[in-house]
Amino acid sequence: MKGSQLIKKGASEYQRNIAGKKYKFLIKTEQLAGILIEVAPGAYSELYEHEGEEIKIVMQGEVEYTVGKKVYQLKEGDVLWHQSTIPHKIKNSSDKKAIVFTVDTPPTFT
Repeated sequence: MKGSQLIKKGASEYQRNIAGKKYKFLIKTEQLAGILIEVAPGAYSELYEHEGEEIKIVMQGEVEYTVGKKVYQLKEGDVLWHQSTIPHKIKNSSDKKAIVFTVDTPPTFT
């Protein structure tokens, strides 16, 4: 992909649902992926690791994000960067849905 691309609100390339988490793949290039993640109350992922880096921006709600041995409590507007080679996971301990926008480079999650 070259140049630019606009993704309108509500649009996504495709979606994937995994145990209380809805992944909306908004854009994917050879270098990065932009994914909107809706995390239901009580939902969490297992620890995983892969090549690259990630930036997370909490758009709504609160999540607990573990990177290695560090646990971060993230609220709306918070931004977290980490190397993806460190085991990481997300958890929503609240009673409200959380929405997190993530940019992964390279785009390893599909």
